[in-house]
Amino acid sequence: MRRLGLLALLIISAIGAGAAWIDSQIARPYTGHRAAQVFVDIPHGTSRWGIAGILRKNDIIRNRLAFALFSDWHFRKKLQAGEYLFDGPLDSRQVFWKIAHGQIFVHVVTVPEGWTMFDIADELDRQGICSRTAFLAVVHYTTPIKDLSPHARTLEGFLFPSTYEFTRHTTCLEVAETMVKEFRSVWDELDPAGSSGLPDDRSAAETVTVASLVERETPQKNERPLVAGVFYNRLKIGEPLQCDPTVQYALALDGMHEQDVKPADLLVDSAYNTYTHRGLPPGPIANPGRASLDAALHPAQTKYLYFVANGQGGHFFSSTLAEHNRNVARYRRILETESGGDPAASHKLH
Repeated sequence: MRRLGLLALLIISAIGAGAAWIDSQIARPYTGHRAAQVFVDIPHGTSRWGIAGILRKNDIIRNRLAFALFSDWHFRKKLQAGEYLFDGPLDSRQVFWKIAHGQIFVHVVTVPEGWTMFDIADELDRQGICSRTAFLAVVHYTTPIKDLSPHARTLEGFLFPSTYEFTRHTTCLEVAETMVKEFRSVWDELDPAGSSGLPDDRSAAETVTVASLVERETPQKNERPLVAGVFYNRLKIGEPLQCDPTVQYALALDGMHEQDVKPADLLVDSAYNTYTHRGLPPGPIANPGRASLDAALHPAQTKYLYFVANGQGGHFFSSTLAEHNRNVARYRRILETESGGDPAASHKLH
């Protein structure tokens, strides 16, 4: 009995010593000799001991065996594959729970409503996800929208504005496909009939183009159905849309990013110039959000044919040219009062 008691005591002591050793190896933050920021990629299917080896190789943990034993002790918690960023000292417990919770490194990319494919390309390039040149090459792959826009030359208009999370391994094509997938999700919600009842019997591509014009013309959500209504009314009677943002887009296609359209710009030779070409431009000029898509699908039924800025972020709407000219004069007076200058008249839709 004494021998059994002694053996039990030895076993208990060994277990205690082992536990103390494991605790000494995993309880203290460890920096090793690594750089300030270390990215660690854990492939799918890697075992717990394999993960311990990867972490030790990258100087993330102090001891591979201690981490593996701690991980085995928490066998109910699955360690998740992915890329992890370690940018400060962590103890092995913290490392374990970071991976168990799947706190992988992601780039958060916010695409505002009305951004063009050029704007998106610039942001992706800035964040190091995808080069500008590579993304602008990918957006010419239009297969994902062939059913909606058979003749589309790019994905412009279908890269839905939202906030996305991408890893460093996300490809340019995957980025574009993710944005198109989000567009289709919203489009299906707004048009559950499957495009059978689009305004004026227009195609989905034309409706998205109208939505992009609406998006670029007004920041006011409550105005968007009215703006859409104006565009449809002008299209019905064959009047040119005279939409400044289409001229801006024409210039952007030539590498010129103008914030303000000058009178000389209205003569730019482009099918996107709705001052010199009647009807809709060849495709969307930006990526519209939900409100603008909804407005293009459900425009206000009005007799308005014109609108001009009102100096407060919105617009004055009118049905006749005479009324519109009065609104233009009214807008001039507002600008003169605010700036004391002699601003040129707005030339939107007149």
